[in-house]
Amino acid sequence: MATTTNVDQVRRLNLATFFCLYIAQFIPSTFITTAMQVSMRQANYGLATIGLLHLVHIPWLVKFLWAPMVDRQCANLSNYRRFILLMESVYALSIMCIGFLDISADIYLIFVLVFISMFASATQDIATDGLAVRAFGKGDHSAVNSMQSMGRYAGAFLGSGIFIVMLDHFGWSVVFPLLGLVAWFMVVPLQFNKKIHIEPRSPKQRAKLMDFMWFFSRKDIIPHVVFLLLYFMGIIGIIANVRPYMVDLGYNMKEIGVWFGMVGTATSFAMAWVAHVFIRRIGMYRARLVVAVMIVMAPLYFLLLTFLPSPTLPMLVGGLLLVKTCHAFASIVVYTTAMDCVREGREGTDFTIQVVVVHLSSSLISIISGGVGEWLDYRGLYLIELAIALVSLVYVIRVFKPHQMLARW
Repeated sequence: MATTTNVDQVRRLNLATFFCLYIAQFIPSTFITTAMQVSMRQANYGLATIGLLHLVHIPWLVKFLWAPMVDRQCANLSNYRRFILLMESVYALSIMCIGFLDISADIYLIFVLVFISMFASATQDIATDGLAVRAFGKGDHSAVNSMQSMGRYAGAFLGSGIFIVMLDHFGWSVVFPLLGLVAWFMVVPLQFNKKIHIEPRSPKQRAKLMDFMWFFSRKDIIPHVVFLLLYFMGIIGIIANVRPYMVDLGYNMKEIGVWFGMVGTATSFAMAWVAHVFIRRIGMYRARLVVAVMIVMAPLYFLLLTFLPSPTLPMLVGGLLLVKTCHAFASIVVYTTAMDCVREGREGTDFTIQVVVVHLSSSLISIISGGVGEWLDYRGLYLIELAIALVSLVYVIRVFKPHQMLARW
């Protein structure tokens, strides 16, 4: 009994450590995106210049290119600790330096520092994901992925909420250095946590520079990649356009911020942990199927709202909570499945590739959905989203069988 209790305590400590690592990535990135856009507009920069800010996210989209080098450098736990601390230090220092610059006069230098911080953060993420795969067995992959999602949602809540309010009260030169310190202190638990253990890696399993290409040459990997592309598609278009939909229904910025930003994000945060418990209880095969059915319900619900003359606030909030719950559950299913099929010695590389596939798919759908909504109205958008969700459900039923897919990898 005492041994079981001790194992549970170690597991909770390790999960908390990874929660800190993931939240360290998302607080600054969400804050920087929001704060920079607002501050640049207040400094009278044009929309075209503000649009250049999106270029700083490129490292997150192409990080698979240097992921094999990260895997090669991180052979043991000490390597991981040093590498993550180094990247987080670069990340934090870049953010702190921004606070001493003037956005009106130093905008291009600020862009460079933001780009450096995003590069360091993306690189740290590769190492963190690789360490997570090796530190937890397959039975705990859903748990560590719930920490990742909860860190993302908590970071978004704090970065685009609390720190933005602080920026308004205390100013640029106070909040940016504080943000850098907060991000840096989030890696301290990893440095002092002596309970994390990883098995030594065989020298033959060291990653090679072009290993990201060989990921797609594996037997049966294409059906899995199609799954990664499809699974989110039925709800991403809804999430991307729900705020304009609320504006068209007559809701103001404050109401949208409260219901979508605060209540919606809090729901996603809680549901990320519920999803982990759900997967452990019924298994990945059933969870994948149940969540696919839930995703069908989301566009169907919003489609029904378009037939009402004026949806009430409780109806709309119900839809928001449904789609946020679906997104949280789908995230845990997708990333746990991805974590379960990485190759030894290429843990960070393989997981990164799959995350990039999901992000590119989501970004593409978000961009296209705006044009579809303008062309076919919201009802047409929700119909298309419903059709995609049904295709995804049929695909999951036909392709994934109990003890079939991952067993062959």
